Amino acid sequence: MLKQKRIRDFGIVIGALPTGEKNAITDVEGVRVGHATLKKGDVHTGVTAVIPHDGNTFREKLIAAVHVINGFGKSAGLIQVDELGTLETPILLTNTFGVGTSINRLIQYMLDRNADIGDQTGTVNPVVFECNDSYLNDIRGMHVSGKEIDSAIENASSDFPEGAVGAGTGMSCYKLKGGIGSASRLIKIDEKNYTIGILVLTNMGKLEDLTVAGRKAGAEIAAKQAEGEPSSDKGSLIMIIATDIPMTSRQLKRMAKRAEVGVARTGNDIATGSGEIVLAFSTAQRIMHYEKRGIIDIQMLDEECMDIIFPAVAECSEEAVLNSMITADRTVGRSGHVRESLADYL
Repeated sequence: MLKQKRIRDFGIVIGALPTGEKNAITDVEGVRVGHATLKKGDVHTGVTAVIPHDGNTFREKLIAAVHVINGFGKSAGLIQVDELGTLETPILLTNTFGVGTSINRLIQYMLDRNADIGDQTGTVNPVVFECNDSYLNDIRGMHVSGKEIDSAIENASSDFPEGAVGAGTGMSCYKLKGGIGSASRLIKIDEKNYTIGILVLTNMGKLEDLTVAGRKAGAEIAAKQAEGEPSSDKGSLIMIIATDIPMTSRQLKRMAKRAEVGVARTGNDIATGSGEIVLAFSTAQRIMHYEKRGIIDIQMLDEECMDIIFPAVAECSEEAVLNSMITADRTVGRSGHVRESLADYL
């Protein structure tokens, strides 16, 4: 996308399933992604917005699920998604101290478009995810404002940059530069093509653990580097999965659980201080906020077909992590801290 060199441009192909046209989460029709990036001096941060469909997400909710792999995190809105199995707002990703501002601005965004919220009907559940970018970013400055959040939502498109942009601007992955990455896979069910797409925000891992298509690349890179900071894994990983396959919330949760399979192939062992969370949603059917019927019809995937879904999710998540790194430029951040780009070693 946008002429960036991604992992496949280096001759590294992950898995065997076909990709969508963009090989990104936006191959799922209606899904869009936008960024707002702050990069000046010690400030390396931003916001990424995932728009789940082109309609009013409060009035036309999507079936969704959340899976918490490791709960070291400060995300918002997960409890209600887990309880009700629906998504009713765009999804925001930012840094840890930007969550409060993002919640408030996302609520205001929904209020501006729904005069009934909190008046004629209930309130709204804003969904916000975070990772800690304090190694490269002046996180204490709390630089993310409503302006950046509005920009990320308004500029959302089916084509979007990856790497050190938006929420990924100050993130680290395997002690190299991390950030935003994406991938997609096509699968056929009942002679019809469906899409699974993933967007990741990577901020986890030890360099020596990094594995690229089965090769222990991290150990090779570490051997070439001068001795630096002690190696530890205190980061986070956020994964957003979109699909156009009709699925129940339970099935989406089952799918979300398999995202870590692909991430593990890159070397991640899920440290105690790493907040790793997956949200999955399906665009195949809408849950109307003002439903007039007491009983509604919901389509679901035959359970035996889940074995088609799982490999696609694993391939997507593995490739998305590598794309988040390969597209991210070398960054000199707060206090002169440096994160090299994986591209410079390949």
